[in-house]
Amino acid sequence: MKEIFKKYKTVIFRTVGAIMLLIGFVLYFWVTPKEVMSENEIAAANVARMEASVRGNFAPSKQSSKPDTSKFLEKLKNAQKAQIQYLTILSMVFGVLFLGYSFISKPKSDSLKKSTSDFEK
Repeated sequence: MKEIFKKYKTVIFRTVGAIMLLIGFVLYFWVTPKEVMSENEIAAANVARMEASVRGNFAPSKQSSKPDTSKFLEKLKNAQKAQIQYLTILSMVFGVLFLGYSFISKPKSDSLKKSTSDFEK
């Protein structure tokens, strides 16, 4: 296993780097906000409109006893966006590092060749 890794090290690093960059770009473009409203937002707006019309026809609106969870949902959405942004940045950075490392040529020292040739004799 060690010999296989040493033999194909550059190919492995280039492949992993390309995959990490691809994952980063896919995440970036997948998460990019759209200009249109999602179906959930449209449905929530319709429900709010219907509730307002029902309250307006029958009785004055009373304060609901349920706590307002919109602030918590807003914080949760912001935290998820930040996590996805960090994941995207990390995957792109690791992809670039893997690709960069695979293209760095390492000088082979003659002392290692001499020591192995002495050992074989």
